[in-house]
Amino acid sequence: MPSRRHFLSRNVALGALGLPAVLAPAASAEPLPAAVRRTESFDLNGRWLFRTDPDAQGEQQSWFAGGQDSALWREVEVPHTWQIEAPIAEYRGIAWYQRTFDTPSRSANSAVRIEFEAVFHSAKVWVNGLLAGEHLRKGYTAFTLDIGPLLRRDRQNSLAVRVDNAFNEHMLPRGRSSDWAHDGGIYRPVQLLVAPEAFIERLEVDAVPDFQTGDASLSATVFVRNVGSRTWNTEVSFRVVDDTTGNIVLDQPAGRLSIEPHSTASSPISAVLPKARHWHFDRPHLYRLQVSIQNQRAEGHVLETTFGVRKFEVRGTAFYLNNEPVRLMGVERMAGSHPAFGMAEPAGWILHDHDDLKNLNCIFTRVHWPQDRRVLDYCDRNGIFIQTEVPTWGPDTFKDMGEQPDADIMLNGLEQLREMVARDRNHPSICSWGLCNEIGGQNPPAYNFAKNMLAEAKRLDPNRLCSYASHSLRTTPGKDVAGLMDFIECNEYFGSWYPGDAEAMGRNMDEVHAAFPDKPIVISEYGYCACTAERPEGDARRREIMRTHDAALKERDYIAGLIFFCYNDYRTHVGDRGMGVLRQRVHGVVDLFGRAKPSYELLRAESSPIDSLKIEGHPGNFEVTLKTSKTVPAYKLRAYKLRGVYYGYGEIPVEQQEIALPELVPGQEIKLKIAFAEDHPEYLQFDVLRPTGFSAYSQVWKT
Repeated sequence: MPSRRHFLSRNVALGALGLPAVLAPAASAEPLPAAVRRTESFDLNGRWLFRTDPDAQGEQQSWFAGGQDSALWREVEVPHTWQIEAPIAEYRGIAWYQRTFDTPSRSANSAVRIEFEAVFHSAKVWVNGLLAGEHLRKGYTAFTLDIGPLLRRDRQNSLAVRVDNAFNEHMLPRGRSSDWAHDGGIYRPVQLLVAPEAFIERLEVDAVPDFQTGDASLSATVFVRNVGSRTWNTEVSFRVVDDTTGNIVLDQPAGRLSIEPHSTASSPISAVLPKARHWHFDRPHLYRLQVSIQNQRAEGHVLETTFGVRKFEVRGTAFYLNNEPVRLMGVERMAGSHPAFGMAEPAGWILHDHDDLKNLNCIFTRVHWPQDRRVLDYCDRNGIFIQTEVPTWGPDTFKDMGEQPDADIMLNGLEQLREMVARDRNHPSICSWGLCNEIGGQNPPAYNFAKNMLAEAKRLDPNRLCSYASHSLRTTPGKDVAGLMDFIECNEYFGSWYPGDAEAMGRNMDEVHAAFPDKPIVISEYGYCACTAERPEGDARRREIMRTHDAALKERDYIAGLIFFCYNDYRTHVGDRGMGVLRQRVHGVVDLFGRAKPSYELLRAESSPIDSLKIEGHPGNFEVTLKTSKTVPAYKLRAYKLRGVYYGYGEIPVEQQEIALPELVPGQEIKLKIAFAEDHPEYLQFDVLRPTGFSAYSQVWKT
C-alpha cells in the first residue's frame, strides 16, 4: 500500500541531485542594460572557528584581533548554533566566531558590505581587528555592515563576531517569556556583497490588480545609496520580467536621480502592467522587477526583486483574494525543532517541512518570528499565505509596567518591525503583519504597545493587513486591543489550556463575534498540548479536539480562517518533555524528527478543499462523485485534476489516467467517468491534484 504521506518530494529529490529546487528565486537569464552590473555575492558560510566566553573576557582580551591560542578554538560549520551540542545545549551567554577571507578582486571603488541574515540575538562584528558595527537585541532580522574601508588588499582579512544569546529583559522576546528555542549563534547564512559605489540598496513594490481591465497598477520605490565622495547623477530605468516565461513585460525609463556623497536617496516608479496574471495560493504566479541606475562616468548597478500581483482584503466578516471570497486553513510550523539542526536549518530540511505543509493542505499559516528568507521564497513559489510576526510573546512582556510600555521594549519592537518589513514586504505570500502574540491585550501597556505597532506597520506598508494573536478574548472581548486590528485573531485552547469543551468554545466565539460583528475571526492557534503532568501525550486526544473544534468552528460563517497549532513538536527552553537538545513541548502532528502521528492524516483531511470522493463501478468503467468543501476551507477550485494510478501485481504502477476538473465552487458536487485498460488491480490510488502539483485529497480503491 502507498505511504501515509501522499506527496513525492520533488524538491528534495532535485536537491539530492544538486539541481535547483523550488525554494529559491530563479536566476535571471535576461541580458542586462549596457554598463551596469549586479551585486556580486561571496559565500562566507562553512568553516569558522568557535569558542564560548562564559566569563565575558573575550572583548577585554581582544579576541577580535586574532593571535589567540588556536587550541582554545574549534571548527564549526556556519550556519551554526551551539544549542544542539549536548555539552553546551543549555549554555546561554557569549560566544565568538572567527574566520579569514580574501578581498574580492573588484572591491576597489566599490561598496563592500557583509550581510548576516540573522544572529541570535546580539552581534558585534570586527574586521581586521577594527569594529565594523553591531546589531543588538534583534535576533531574527537581517543586517548589513559597510566594511570596504576596513579591508586589506595585500593579505587575508580577519573577521570576528561576538554573539550573545543570554535572556535579556530589554528586548523582544523579553527575558524568558517566550516558548520556543532561543538558539544562539550565526544561525542563518552570511555573505559578502560587492556593488558599485552608488548602488540600489532595496526596492519596495506594490502591484494591485484592476479587476475591470485585467491590468495591474505597479508602484515601486527605489532606494539608492552612495558610499563614495562624489555626487552621482543617474538615469533610472526598469524592466518587469514574467518569472515563468522569462519574457520582458515592461522596459522603460523612470527618470533621473541625484545622490549626494555618503547619503541615500529614493525615486518612485509607476506603470501599468498589462493583462497581469495574479498571485494565488493555487496559482502562485510571479514577476521580477529589475531596476538599474546608470551614468556616463562610472559603472551602473541593477537590483532585482520578485513580486506578485494580488489583492488580499477584508470585506465585512470575510477575506477576499483577488475579488473572490476565501475561507482559509493551515497549520503553524515551529522552526528550529529538529535536534540535529536547531535554528540553523539547512535548505533541505526547510524544503522537507514545507513540502509536508503543502501535503497537509496548508495554504494559510503564521509564525512567531521573522523567518529565513528561504521559507518566504518557498511560500511565494508554492502557494502558502503566511503571517510573519515581531517576536512579542506573552503577557510577561509587560510585567511591572505602567500605563505605557517601557521605552526600551517599545523601541525594540518598532526596530524589529521596521527591519522585518524592509526586507520582506515584497513577498506576495505575506498576507499580514503579525504585531504580537498572547500579550494580554486588555492590559494598558500591552494595549498601547500593539496600538503603536499597528500605526507604524500601516505607515510602512499601508496596503497590507495587520493583526495580533490574542488569548485574552474569553472575557470582555470588546476591551481587547484586537478590536483595532484589520481582523480578529484568537488563540483558543478549550479542553487543553482552558477548561471547557467545543461547545463552550463555540459560545465564546459567538461572544467575540458579537463584540466585533463587522470583522472576520481567524483562529490563530488551536490544538492540544501534552505539556503538563496531568496531560500526558495521547494523540487520540489531539484528534478529538481537532474534530470537535473544527466542527464547531466551520459551521460559523464569521470564521474566516483556522490555523492548527502545530505541525511539529518543538524545542523550547520551557519544554516539559525531554532534556538537553531534546527539551520540547509535545504539540504537533509530527515529532521532532518529522515522524507523522495519526493526527497528521486527520489534519490533512480536515484541511482539504475536497469534502469527499466516492468511487463506484470497476476499473474499466468507474463513476467518481466528487464534492468540494462548503465551509473552511472554501474557495474556488480552478485547473485541478483527478489522477488515478493503477497498481498491478507486486504493487507496481502500470497505468495512469488524468481528468481535468471543471471550475468548482464551494459545496459543489460533480460526477466523472474514468476508465483503465486493465481490470484486476492490487489497488488504485486516486488523487485530486492542485495546479501546483500537490495532492489535495487521496483515496485508495481496492476490490
